[in-house]
Amino acid sequence: MLRVGVLAYPGCFASEVFGIPDLLTMATHVAGPDRAGYEVSVVSPRRRVVASGGVTLTVSPLREVDVLVVPGFEFVPGLDVGAKVASLRGEVAAIRSHATAGKVVVSICVGAFLLAEAGLLDHRRATTSWLFADELAQRCPEADVRPEHLVVTDKGVTTTAAFSAMYDCALELIREHSGADVARTTARVALVDDARSSQTPYVETRLLPRPGNEFSHRVMRWLDQHLAARYDLAALAGAFTVSPRTLLRRFAAEAGQSPLEYLHSARVRRATHLLETTDHTVAGICSAVGYRDPGTFAALFAKHTGRRPRDYRAAFRRGAE
Repeated sequence: MLRVGVLAYPGCFASEVFGIPDLLTMATHVAGPDRAGYEVSVVSPRRRVVASGGVTLTVSPLREVDVLVVPGFEFVPGLDVGAKVASLRGEVAAIRSHATAGKVVVSICVGAFLLAEAGLLDHRRATTSWLFADELAQRCPEADVRPEHLVVTDKGVTTTAAFSAMYDCALELIREHSGADVARTTARVALVDDARSSQTPYVETRLLPRPGNEFSHRVMRWLDQHLAARYDLAALAGAFTVSPRTLLRRFAAEAGQSPLEYLHSARVRRATHLLETTDHTVAGICSAVGYRDPGTFAALFAKHTGRRPRDYRAAFRRGAE
């Protein structure tokens, strides 16, 4: 029997409190009585918890569990994250104590900020919602934040992307505890996608925080406007009247990546749009976004999105514009 505790706290998303337990309940039924199931409880250091939307949760006192799940909270624009996590000292202490005991800790979405406050993300790979990944990296510079991943596990600490990634995490838990066949069947019963591996296809770039430095922003615009052109570092530097070394240094300092890395991600974003909204062939899209070899393009696309181009189109195709 795997003991799973979900840590409820004021303002947490109620759906994230119950999402994993519900899927584990389904898995228990799928597995049948001959396999060990799951004992799930909603725990808190508080006697009363009001979740998002004013939903009052029934909670149990903190107890020893094998896996502690930390849901996310409402991350509204202008939120003082420091004040938010400071108001949850008891929860942060419980997270730290659980990890110190050598038990597994899992965060859902921005629950990662509580793990960061507990010191659990230092020198670990981690993820969170693509929308808040930059802020997590700034608040926890010792963490290796991977905004493209749905689920990241590093030395007993698991972090996930936004909201529905709790199901990806739960399926991994089911796969490890109950077997791949139970996880696969549970996903089918719940209509949950068990084949995705990246949150990149879901990124809405207009919602991303813009770089605060004008130089890298101008370089990005130039690259966006010359998406299909061959990458030429010397020509790019010349367009901004700086040396290649200076361009690389300034761009990396402001954007946290190289111009070529940005160009690859921009090309993939454009390719996802074309795959979703047009009938262009994959080879045609490959050429349109600046790649000559469809095999190289397909491998790069899969690295960024977790799917080959044809599989991506099958999953995300919508009406042509």
